Amino acid sequence: MTPDRAVAAAAALVPDFAARAAGYDVDGALPAADLAALRDAGLLGLMVPPRLGGAGAGFADYARVAMELGRGNGATALIYNMHASVTGALAQTPDELARALGATDAYFAARDAILTAAVRDGARYAVAMSEPRAGSRLSELTSTYRADGNGFVIDGHKCFVSGAEGAAGYLVAARSSAEPDKISQFLVPAGDGVRIAPNWDVLGMRATASHDLHLSVRVPADALLGGVEGLALLVAQVMPQWLVASYAAVYVGVAQAAVDAAVSYVEGRNLATLPAVRARIGRAEASVAATRLAVLEAARRVDDDPGAPETNRWVWRAKLLAGDTAARVASDLLEAAGAGASRRGQPLERLYRDARCGALQPATSDVCADWLGVAALGGDPNAAGTAPRW
Repeated sequence: MTPDRAVAAAAALVPDFAARAAGYDVDGALPAADLAALRDAGLLGLMVPPRLGGAGAGFADYARVAMELGRGNGATALIYNMHASVTGALAQTPDELARALGATDAYFAARDAILTAAVRDGARYAVAMSEPRAGSRLSELTSTYRADGNGFVIDGHKCFVSGAEGAAGYLVAARSSAEPDKISQFLVPAGDGVRIAPNWDVLGMRATASHDLHLSVRVPADALLGGVEGLALLVAQVMPQWLVASYAAVYVGVAQAAVDAAVSYVEGRNLATLPAVRARIGRAEASVAATRLAVLEAARRVDDDPGAPETNRWVWRAKLLAGDTAARVASDLLEAAGAGASRRGQPLERLYRDARCGALQPATSDVCADWLGVAALGGDPNAAGTAPRW
């Protein structure tokens, strides 16, 4: 599959995703049929290099796919985002960089096995970074790991683990118990020592089934991401695209779905003759189009010049614009459509709740705006403030 065919495959899934979205939202249930469709379409291998059977997509290709999936069901698109974050980070870290940092042959073999499983077996991966008290701030994590023979023992409690059920493995961030300044990431396989606590019951993105995860597990040495301890904070600052901007494309899709739903609703109720309604839809359409361009520009720069200061500035802009635009557009369109559109079961009601989550997901809109403000004032946005950004 080529990246262009992947985008077309994602677009083809949108009608079915949209038709099932309300049911999954009401139940707060994992969108199992959607995830099976993603697997069957070969989209779990989007970020996997061709030498391992994947599409070899770049960040911009991923963004186009995520925008399409977000039009169908934002919750499904977010679960997919987590999988793409894991496979993309593994696939797009250059071998020469990993070796320069100390990665061993065992790490590369383990990495290729993880990526191959996504293509061959339809293995889906989730992200377990956030914690109940720390949120997404890596520097505040309380989950720990310690060396144990030729492996590591990880203990901790994670939250907001989107698509936790049915995942083949989890990208887990934890702090070294021996050297607390070291924050490392591990790919922890599902199974013994990994327990899901089904407690997800929230305002929006209900079908992400982002349950808590409890870990008391031993993993082999090659589970260490990058093969080197202490890289998590450095990677978050230098190459933030997967932690910051990958959500952005999803919320562009959600915002577009809100525009489409509003158009359908007002046309079906003869509201399109009202100038105020048309004006709100016009502003929403323009805002979504502009945000789409900004997100795609950030994605293009990630592919062309990852980690560059201007690339990273676009990454933070993309997340800020996508989160704020989705929330504002969905709210304005709900007002344009009127009280009837706020009934449970109406697409705009669900999209309003889902869109509101974009500004709340890490990095939040306030964090993004502060980062950009420090940069505009000539400071170091990763170092400014009384506490680390991550």
